[in-house]
Amino acid sequence: MTTAYDFTADDIDGTPVQLSEYAGLPLLIVNTASKCGFTPQYQGLEALYRDHSEQGLRVLGFPCDQFAHQEPGDADEIKNFCSLTYDVTFPMFAKIDVNGPDAHPLFAWLRSEKSGVLGGRIKWNFTKFLVGRDGQVVERFAPTTKPEKMTGAIAKVL
Repeated sequence: MTTAYDFTADDIDGTPVQLSEYAGLPLLIVNTASKCGFTPQYQGLEALYRDHSEQGLRVLGFPCDQFAHQEPGDADEIKNFCSLTYDVTFPMFAKIDVNGPDAHPLFAWLRSEKSGVLGGRIKWNFTKFLVGRDGQVVERFAPTTKPEKMTGAIAKVL
């Protein structure tokens, strides 16, 4: 059985990360963008990470430029924006595609595990997937769902 921990993704600096490093920890996996109406959710995602990281929660941010060119920057620009604007300390990864033939395998798997309004496709930036300690997708949250509204679901996987 495939789990989230079976994938590899490059971090924001281009270093491959085996997601097995997070085995046994709950994950909140999010496709992000710096120039989106939902970009202020970085603040709420960071708050979740800070509030629950001691209990194991890891927030993983995956920049994506597939929606209205809302993540135009390169890795350094994204890293600086996240750090300086929202004081993001959770792990950020390299820019990826989340839909289509070039979708990152992790997101292809996440989409297949929990479909949304558009079936298997990601609708927009800041679609969020909550993964339990067993590496399985527990819940999918719409881009409009604010991070603070996910605390009940997160408490169940902690």
